[in-house]
This record gives sequence, C-alpha cells and structure tokens, in this order.
Amino acid sequence: MPGRRVRLTRVHVPLPLADGATLALPERAATHLVRVLRLRAGDRLAVFDGAGREHDATLAQVRGDRVDVVLGAPRAAAAESPLAITLVQGISRGERMDYAIQKATELGVRRIVPVFAERSVVRLDASQAERKLEHWRGVATSACEQCGRARLPELLPPRRYLEYLAEARPPAEASHVRLVLAPEGTHAARDLPERLDAAELLVGPEGGLTTEEESLALARGFVGLRLGPRILRTETAAAAAIAVLQALRGDLA
Repeated sequence: MPGRRVRLTRVHVPLPLADGATLALPERAATHLVRVLRLRAGDRLAVFDGAGREHDATLAQVRGDRVDVVLGAPRAAAAESPLAITLVQGISRGERMDYAIQKATELGVRRIVPVFAERSVVRLDASQAERKLEHWRGVATSACEQCGRARLPELLPPRRYLEYLAEARPPAEASHVRLVLAPEGTHAARDLPERLDAAELLVGPEGGLTTEEESLALARGFVGLRLGPRILRTETAAAAAIAVLQALRGDLA
C-alpha cells in the first residue's frame, strides 16, 4: 500500500525568491513554525511570495527569534481561477468580517474591497482602519497558506460605500458583470452570461443594504442577484455567492 503524501507546511514570505537563497523568516511565520508547529532544523516546508511564486524550502537553523530557511526548486502552486471576482464587502463585526475575508480568499477571489455602509455597526478612525486592514491581510495570508494559493488577493483600505459607488462604472464588456446580493433581486445565478470573465460582487453588512443603497448600486450598473428563498447572514452570503459563481463559471465545476 503506497504511503500517504505528506502535506507541506506553507509560509508566506514577501521577499524575492530564488533557488538556493537563504532567507530569514518574518516574525509571525517564524513564531508559528517553531513555537506552534514545533518544526526544527532539517524539516521541509514550502515558501511563497504572495505574487504567484512558490519554492520548496528547508528550515536551516533557529537562533533565538531568528529562523532561516534555504530555498530549493520552484514548485507548482494552486492555479488561480480564470474568473476574476472582486468582493465588495460591507464591513461587519469582528469574526464575521474575518470569516468573509477568509472564505473569499479560499474560494479564489482576486480582490476585496471593504466598505462602510449605512448599517455597518463598525466605525473606525484612520489609525484604527490601518490596524484593521493589517489584521485582515493577516487573515487572508493565513487562508492562502492553508488552501494552497501562492497569490494573495488584493485587499484595499476600507472606504465609504458612496465613495466606492461614485467611482464605479458600468461594465464595458458583456463578459464582465456587477452583482449586488438582494433578497428581492430580479436575477438568479442561472441568468449569468454563458461567458463570464469578471464579476464584481457587492454584499451588505449586518442588516443588509438600505433601499437607497441598493437603488444607487442598480443605477451604477449592478444587477440584483437572488440566492434562493432564505435570507443569509452577511458572511454566509459572501461565501455562498462566491461558491456559486466559481461553480458555474470558475474553477469549482
């Protein structure tokens, strides 16, 4: 009976990667590998740069808080979805927002735009928003390490819903769509174009978007998408809609 393939631990290192190079791991990654996973010198792992490149690696040495790895040959990472999905997510509380970002990353979203909608409970000043953005990027990074992606989704700084809509332009091509999740939306997933290259998905926060916010989105080229008869929580709605898009027109077929 053949042995089971061992799944390598994957670590994001935002540095140029080259065969044979020795790199000092960032503090977060070093701490996780040594103190949580208990890896030691000689253990194998994989390192990726977040821009699509990944290498085999060997943990070379541990000296206090410094952990060095030696890179081996490039390795094939999980392919990116042919469907470019942008998630425009109404900012919600703590774990709900983390869940939405984590699952969007695992499901292959290319770009995430957090927006403050009228019913967003969370309010952040400039410094709080910066710290929150770094936290969300950490959530996305951990999701990439787990799911096999070597390319991090683009995660934009939080902005106001109306500011985002003011810059939105109707899709220039029939293969690009803008969708706003709405319980009373007039479109179902089966109505999507047969050829779909890009989708912009707008999801409200807790309590959803207001009637005025939905109307503004429709006026900016979004169409209302209905996901069945049940009203989903914001974090569930995002994951469910992305999964449907990937199953119908992406790489989950």
